[in-house]
Amino acid sequence: MATFHLHLVSDSTGETVEHIARATLAQFESVTAIEHQWPMMRSVGQVEQVVQNILENPGVVMYTMVNEEMRQALQAACRRHRLPCISLLDPVISFLGNYLGVKSKGQPGRQHNLDDEYFERIDAMQFALIHDDGQAPWDLEASDVVLVGVSRTSKTPTCIYLANRGLKAANVPFVPDVVMPEELLKLDPNNPNYPLVVGLTKDIDSLVQIRKSRLRHLSDKEDTGYADMDKVKEEVVACRRLCAEHGWPVINVSRRSIEETAAAVIKHVEMRKTRLQEKN
Repeated sequence: MATFHLHLVSDSTGETVEHIARATLAQFESVTAIEHQWPMMRSVGQVEQVVQNILENPGVVMYTMVNEEMRQALQAACRRHRLPCISLLDPVISFLGNYLGVKSKGQPGRQHNLDDEYFERIDAMQFALIHDDGQAPWDLEASDVVLVGVSRTSKTPTCIYLANRGLKAANVPFVPDVVMPEELLKLDPNNPNYPLVVGLTKDIDSLVQIRKSRLRHLSDKEDTGYADMDKVKEEVVACRRLCAEHGWPVINVSRRSIEETAAAVIKHVEMRKTRLQEKN
């Protein structure tokens, strides 16, 4: 397996360069990158200092910087020291600038402005925490989406990710022999005034292995049936039956990342919105 040093330089938080770099590297299975993060570059002097740090572990330099003076300083230093260097935003900014006939602002961190969308995400994050694991069921109608599933189907992390996308997401666990909240059961998928309920499920074998691992981690040897194959199967089937009875869509998360599950949830929300709009 090939290993190399990857230096991610940014004049903002570094999230953009990190996400693009990792999405690209995911296409190379036999390669491992040792990441070095260099965010919040604010001056040519800082760029020059970072270059000296990069020389201690030479490798590929990827950057997202919009200040022209700082960009030129980094590019010149990389040429001088023969470091491979690439801007990840230049092609897109150049393309859009030519298409729109508008010059870019060249202002770092514009995607993190404290606008209404930013505060909506913060509100959604607080909502997800307050309504995690079946808490505050009386307020479920205020959700954009409610996730229902058996234990270990990634309900909480998916809600947190959805909150970061600005959606108010709550989750309610399906527990055998425990009555589901009345506030949940009345959420009609055909009523636009209610949030969409989405069921999350997982393959039985995968679910059993994850639960066994969790029990080992907790040093819990009590035989509760939590990781028993037959009981887990009954649990999953019962949860699916509940979703079918109420017309809630179900997503199998077995081979999905949190991001992929969230994307599937958002797709269901948008499809439902379109369907109800066409119906009316």
